[in-house]
Amino acid sequence: MLILLIAYLGGVLTILSPCILPVLPFVFARADRPFRTHGLPMLLGMALAFAAVATLAAVGGGWIVTLNEYGRHAAIAMLALFGVTLLFPSVADRMSRPLVALGLRISEPRGGRDAPSVFSPLLLGVGTGLLWAPCAGPILGLILTGAALNGASAGTSLLLLAYAAGACTSLAAALLFGGRLFSAMKRSLHTGEWVRRAAGAAVLVGVGAIALGLDTGLLARLSVGTTSDLEQALVDRIQERKPQAPQAEAAIVREGTGFARVSASRVAPPALNLRVEGHFPSLAGATEWINSPPLTPEALRGKVVLVDFWTYSCINCLRTLPYLNAWAEKYKDAGLVVLGVHTPEFAFEKRAANVRRATKDLGIGFPVAMDNDYAIWRAFGNQAWPAFYFIDAEGRIRHHQFGEGRYDKAEQVIQQLLAEAGQTRIAAAGLVAPLGQGTQAPPSPEPTLSGETYLGHERAHGFASSGGIARDRAKVYQPASSLRTNQWALAGDWTVEAERAVLNSANGRIAYRFQARDLHLVLGPAANGKPVRFRVLVDGKPPLADHGSDTDAEGHGVIDAQKLYQLVRQAANGKDRLFEIEFLDAGAQAYAFTFG
Repeated sequence: MLILLIAYLGGVLTILSPCILPVLPFVFARADRPFRTHGLPMLLGMALAFAAVATLAAVGGGWIVTLNEYGRHAAIAMLALFGVTLLFPSVADRMSRPLVALGLRISEPRGGRDAPSVFSPLLLGVGTGLLWAPCAGPILGLILTGAALNGASAGTSLLLLAYAAGACTSLAAALLFGGRLFSAMKRSLHTGEWVRRAAGAAVLVGVGAIALGLDTGLLARLSVGTTSDLEQALVDRIQERKPQAPQAEAAIVREGTGFARVSASRVAPPALNLRVEGHFPSLAGATEWINSPPLTPEALRGKVVLVDFWTYSCINCLRTLPYLNAWAEKYKDAGLVVLGVHTPEFAFEKRAANVRRATKDLGIGFPVAMDNDYAIWRAFGNQAWPAFYFIDAEGRIRHHQFGEGRYDKAEQVIQQLLAEAGQTRIAAAGLVAPLGQGTQAPPSPEPTLSGETYLGHERAHGFASSGGIARDRAKVYQPASSLRTNQWALAGDWTVEAERAVLNSANGRIAYRFQARDLHLVLGPAANGKPVRFRVLVDGKPPLADHGSDTDAEGHGVIDAQKLYQLVRQAANGKDRLFEIEFLDAGAQAYAFTFG
C-alpha cells in the first residue's frame, strides 16, 4: 500500500516537469466544459491508455514498439484534427456533414445538435495517453525497471495506474482552475471565441512538439533536477520497505514513444538491514571454473562470500570490476572470497576460451564459475547483470544489490559481515576508491538519453533503414538520409540474424544518432577469426580527443575478439551526435550498442 501511495505521489509531481508541457493544451482545451462529463472522462482515458502502453512497452518487446508507433501516429492525427476544429469553427461545421462523429464530436457539440457525450472526451483522453511522455524520474524508473525484469503483472499495471492517477489528479486540479479562469474571462470579455482559437493553436503546437520528439528530448533534458529531489526522497521510502530494484540492463523502453531508458544512477541505495534472505545455493551447475578448482558452499563455510553475477560484454558489469578486484585484494586475508558467476547473454559468451581470455584481459584474479545453463542464476533467483549477493560465514545470504553503483554501501556490508565473523578491526579499515580505465571507467554523472540497442532482429528497435530489416537473409541496405536521436541504420551488404548483424562484404557501415558521453559496441571478428579493420567518425569527422579506448584519434581500430569495444569517450555528455563506423573488411559481427 505504501508503494502505491508513493507511485501516486510521484505522478502528482509530474506536473512540475517541463516535459509535461505538450500535454497541457489538450487538457486545458476542455476547461470550458463541465468537469464531470468532459474533464473526468478525458483524464480517465488518459490514465488507462498510459498505464496499458507503459506496461506493454516495458515488457512487450519489439512488437509493442511497432504497434505503439502506429498508435502515436493515429493519436497525433486525431488531436491535430481536434486542434483545427478549435481554431477554425467553420472547418468543424463543414466536417460535421461527412464525418459527423469524428472532428466535430471530438471538439464539442455545437448548436445543441448533439447531446454531451462521455465518449468523445474519453476518446480524446486515450489519444492523449498514447502521446503522454512523463519524464523518467526515479519513481517511474523504478516501476518500469521492475516491469522489464519481472514481466507483466497486475501489480506492475496497478503501480503504473497509480502513477498515472497521480498525474491526472494534478492535471484535474489545473483543469478545474482553468475552467473557473475561462468562465471569468468569458464574463469579462463577453466572448470565448478568441480563447477557443488560442486553445486550438496551443493544441497544434503541442501536437507539433510531440511529433518532433521535443517531449522526450529537449523538454526531458530541461526537467532533470526539477522533481528528482522530491521523487528521490519518496524512492528512499520505497527502498526501506523492499529490495533494490535491478537497474543495470534495465527497462529498455522505447525512446521517442513517450518513455525513456531508466538511468542506473537515479535509484537510491537500500537501507543497511542485514536480515537473512536465504541460504547459499549449490554451485554444482557451473559448467567450468576459471582461476580456481570447483568450489562448494560447504567448502566456503567460515568465509564471507561476495557472489557477482556478470557477463563480459556488459558495460555495467565491467564498470564494477575495479571495486571487485580492490575488495578481493584488500580483504582476502580477513576471510573474504569474491566469486564471479559468468552467466552469458550472447552465444559467444558461452565459449570457455572467450571467457578465459576476457578474464585475463580484464585483470580478474578471483574465482569465476561459468554458468552457461543459468543453473546458478536460477538457484539464486537472480534477475539482472550485474548482481551482488553477500553471504556470511554461516552460509546465509544477508544482502543483495542489483546494478552498478552504491559501492560504499556494498563495502560496508562486507565489513559488517567480516566483523560478525570475528574480524572486529575491519570496520575501521576505510573504503576503497579505485579509478577504472577504458571500459571499466565510471559512468557519466550526467543523464544518458540513449539506451542499450540490439542489432539482431530478435530485439532490435529504432532501425531506420528503408525497407526495414530482412531477417536471416542477405540484403544490401542503403544509407539513411537522416536519423533522429536513438535511431540507427545499416549501409552495405548485411545479414541480420536473431542476435547480431553480420557484414557480408567490405565497406559496410552502421550509423547511430546518440546522446551520451560514451558509446560502446559489442563486436566480433569474421567467423574464421580473421581480424576486421574499422574506422569511426563522429559528426562526419575523426573523433580526435573524443576517441574511445579501442580507437585512436583518427578513429581507426581492429576487431580481434568478440567483446565490448569502447569507440567514443567524450569529456562530457552534450548535444546528440551522429556516430558512424565503417568496416574495411568483410565478416564483422555487430551485436549491441551500450552507452554511459
